[in-house]
Amino acid sequence: MAAVSTACLGLAACTTAGADGARQADSGPIESRAVIAVSAAKDRDWAPLRPLVVRAEQGTLTAVVVRDDRGRKVSGDFSSRHALWKSDQAPLEYNSRYTITAKAVDADGIATQTSTWVRTVKPKRLAYTGLSPYGASVVGVGMPVVMTFDQPVTRKAAVERRLAVTTKPATLGGWYWVNDQMVRWRPKQYWRPGTGVTVRSRLEGVNLGNGVWGDDDDLVRFSIGSSTISTVNIGKHTMVVEQDGQVVRKLPITTGKPGWDTRTGTKVIISKEREVVMDAATLDVDQNDSEYYRLDVEYAMRLTWSGEYVHAAPWSVASQGKENVSHGCTGLSLADAGWFFNLSKPGDVVNYVNGTRQPEDWNGYTDWNLSWDEWKKGSALS
Repeated sequence: MAAVSTACLGLAACTTAGADGARQADSGPIESRAVIAVSAAKDRDWAPLRPLVVRAEQGTLTAVVVRDDRGRKVSGDFSSRHALWKSDQAPLEYNSRYTITAKAVDADGIATQTSTWVRTVKPKRLAYTGLSPYGASVVGVGMPVVMTFDQPVTRKAAVERRLAVTTKPATLGGWYWVNDQMVRWRPKQYWRPGTGVTVRSRLEGVNLGNGVWGDDDDLVRFSIGSSTISTVNIGKHTMVVEQDGQVVRKLPITTGKPGWDTRTGTKVIISKEREVVMDAATLDVDQNDSEYYRLDVEYAMRLTWSGEYVHAAPWSVASQGKENVSHGCTGLSLADAGWFFNLSKPGDVVNYVNGTRQPEDWNGYTDWNLSWDEWKKGSALS
């Protein structure tokens, strides 16, 4: 016994094994075998969607408290054996400091604790989004879902994973990146009338690439109305209007004259305007040019971004059904245009046939000019 006592002299604590195998000390604290590890410790660019994770090695967590720089607590859950705690609150706020305090005990009940911090990323730029059709809209069978960004997106797959379209009844469809700032979703075939659609985007906290991060989440609900599909025969100067599979009217029309040819292909009504001023200056036509015009137009339905409309053109009634005299628009009599305007809605389909000018893929909702196989290749997840 004297030898044992001598060996312990000068030490802060002398630890021996008791009868039950537990550690014992003659004096001073005993260090816990439990080790606490924090995944985010002192990270200054933590991604807001990543959970904060606290682990106890050779021990059990007894408490984890995470607070933001305003003192608000971050929620989370322990694993079944309290070996791990993970936050369930996402996204965390940008450019915010989070303090993490954790306690654990080892098998002998000896406690330890740690305190550290993490700061979330500070974006160089935030991207704001627009989502259409707008909530509660009733649209035609050709209308795509359109999401636009005010900043270029380079991590398209990361964005696409955070977008969801749900429909009733179930509808097969997919996303297509038109460019770095627009992605659209369309069904494989035209929408079924009566379909209810819910679109969700969850982009807050998402890295869009090149220092750009998502700023908001969004949700819209809309529905599909009756099927109105019209066919414009450019060469024969007619428009056949079908609703729910039945021909309802055949109208005389005029389209673009030589040099101002109307584009062929499948178009979708983007918007409706009861009255609009059409100015050739928007097409870079000088006011001194013989082709210059500025007109007050009624019953205008936009088909392309460049300015093709279906609209009332009472000045060309004598040519309607006989020859093409417009600057690219589809002109009808005032009465016929009013009838078609009242029948139509954004998303209705207008097919143009028997012409020579091809459509540009950016010019309007040209989605239906692509086959389903071509459309699927436009997904970042394909």
